Amino acid sequence: MLKEKIRQLASEFHDEIVAVRRHLHAHPELSYQEEETSRFVAAKLGEWGISHQTGVAGHGIVGEIRGGKGAGRVIALRADMDALPIQEANDVPYRSQNPGVMHACGHDVHTASLLGAARILQSLSAEWSGVVKLLFQPAEERLPGGAKLMIEAGVLENPVPELIIGQHVHPPLAAGRVGLRPGRYMASADELYLTVKGRGGHGALPHDCVDPILVASHLIVALQQLVSRRSDPTIPSVLTIGKIESEGGSTNVIPNAVHMMGTFRTMDEQWRAEAHELMERLVDGLVRSMGA
Repeated sequence: MLKEKIRQLASEFHDEIVAVRRHLHAHPELSYQEEETSRFVAAKLGEWGISHQTGVAGHGIVGEIRGGKGAGRVIALRADMDALPIQEANDVPYRSQNPGVMHACGHDVHTASLLGAARILQSLSAEWSGVVKLLFQPAEERLPGGAKLMIEAGVLENPVPELIIGQHVHPPLAAGRVGLRPGRYMASADELYLTVKGRGGHGALPHDCVDPILVASHLIVALQQLVSRRSDPTIPSVLTIGKIESEGGSTNVIPNAVHMMGTFRTMDEQWRAEAHELMERLVDGLVRSMGA
């Protein structure tokens, strides 16, 4: 049976795909910079005789495997390839060799898994019908995002897939298991960039200044009430400020400005649009009230 052959090949290719994942993990690249990753993926596809196109929306790759039993369904499989600006602290032989960059979100696993699936599908292509498109997406972590750019480049045309299957690693899930649920599962993710402009000066003379750090701290607390008090409790939402930095450089200096960065995620498009408007009103009103 075909399922048994898939299991056999998965076992046969296991060590090879583990090595692929570890290579990718050791050589992470940031969004829009996945040049070596793309070259590595393309080399593997070429080695296995899989038709593919490189340079799609930057460093994206589109592969195609046609079943030997003629026309049938068209299905796309997708994986993201970019890493995060994080310094890896793990002490493993395949730790990141690129300082300040790490595959901390599992995209190395996603890419290796798609390559493994492609290897198996290509090996068994004579035994199934239809077309499988392979979408290796760059820049999942940064706007405007590789998915948008790849769609604009026409990856969902000629042929048009009737469905796309993606996956994401989930550490609490036991190895070898796949988690599924009906309905929407992944939230929207909006990036937030705020700059609070105050009036800097000496820390001993705060009355002559407008302290943007104090304003920013009030903003962080105030923004959280959008989720806790303005959103419907039945709608999953989360707002996170992940980075805050000032232009100051001394313990006794109030800086001129503070930069804040974060994300807002939700599962409801109507609330998403409303939250955007509320955030703008809240930020504008609060900073004005504090003289910033």
